[in-house]
Amino acid sequence: MESAARRSGGGVLEGFYRLVMRRTPVYVTFVIAGALLGERAVDYGVKTLWEKNNVGKRYEDISVLGQRPVDE
Repeated sequence: MESAARRSGGGVLEGFYRLVMRRTPVYVTFVIAGALLGERAVDYGVKTLWEKNNVGKRYEDISVLGQRPVDE
């Protein structure tokens, strides 16, 4: 007795297996692309969180840094 998912062509995981994991080069490409995109997403999120938590404390936020007083 087969399940309904088997008779209808498979579920989401079986479709994912057929599309990505069946061939090694496709799987390796999927893993590398996922790692690169994941790294970019984490980098963006951490940088945004850091900037929001340190508003007014960063070098760029202090207007008088790097300026010398004008001698008159």
